[in-house]
Amino acid sequence: MMLHTRLCDLLEVEFPILNAPMGGGDAPAELAAAVSEAGGLGLIGGTTREGATWLVSQIRRARDLTDRPFGVGFISHLPGAADLMAVALDEGVRVIAHSFADPTPFVGPAHDAGALVLCQVRTVDDARHAATAGVDVVTAQGTEAGGHTGRVSTLPLVPAVVDAVAPIPVIAAGGIADGRGVAAALMLGAEGVWLGTRFIATAESGVSDAYRARVIASSADDTVLTDVFDVATGMPWPDGVSGRAIVNQFSERWHGREDALRVWAGEHRDEYLALASDEEIDNRPVWAGEATSFVTRVEPAAEVVARLAAEAAQVLSNRPGDLLRK
Repeated sequence: MMLHTRLCDLLEVEFPILNAPMGGGDAPAELAAAVSEAGGLGLIGGTTREGATWLVSQIRRARDLTDRPFGVGFISHLPGAADLMAVALDEGVRVIAHSFADPTPFVGPAHDAGALVLCQVRTVDDARHAATAGVDVVTAQGTEAGGHTGRVSTLPLVPAVVDAVAPIPVIAAGGIADGRGVAAALMLGAEGVWLGTRFIATAESGVSDAYRARVIASSADDTVLTDVFDVATGMPWPDGVSGRAIVNQFSERWHGREDALRVWAGEHRDEYLALASDEEIDNRPVWAGEATSFVTRVEPAAEVVARLAAEAAQVLSNRPGDLLRK
């Protein structure tokens, strides 16, 4: 018995499993290609400081590594998102994912190029707006997610979004890292899942070995939803969005003291941004979600996809019989 939903048909993939298109180079071509080659849909994180030249190289690198579909995702409230999307479309990418912005300006150009548009949301109102804008798929991201996220948990958010945007397919994100989580999301009405933290701890992700090791050593209790890293860098985010990261020395010093941090950052931002890589773990964000409790080792991305699909299929096949009696 194989895991299959209508999202698989829409995206032309074997399994309804996607890696989150994490920014900053954390989801490079190697990760996207490995996920796609294993039967999921890989997404390159298209938002980095390197810009269009880097994105073109990543798209071409992914195409060298797989002949299966893959996409590119953007942090779309940042300047230049439309230009980067145009680059991806010109390179023949036919799945575009947007987050943190009104998708309306992006839908027409993507559809004109023959691409599907995925839009990640954190509220039901935003989901309705994305549906009205004409997106093809809505990703409902719960607050359990790593990185930047909202305030509503995955369990209540996903079915509410499913009801609000039907018949548009919904992808569940936040707090999912094993087959039980995949199965639960599908039972809530989602047609697929989008995972970040689980794929951070793969050989193909773009983070450092120290970053992977910190994710593996941590649990849900070690994460915090905070604004301190964004205050320190001066990075703007929409209202209601904060970042979930693993607690470290910097967050322990400043979380709850954001006003004082703003004063500090006014004097030390350049110094903070220039921190050496060996200081990353203690002072820069290690973005990870509450699903880090289930991430206990580094694995190849292909093995993660295969295991998630097999575990979810087994749960969906066996669990109902354990619970229901005639």
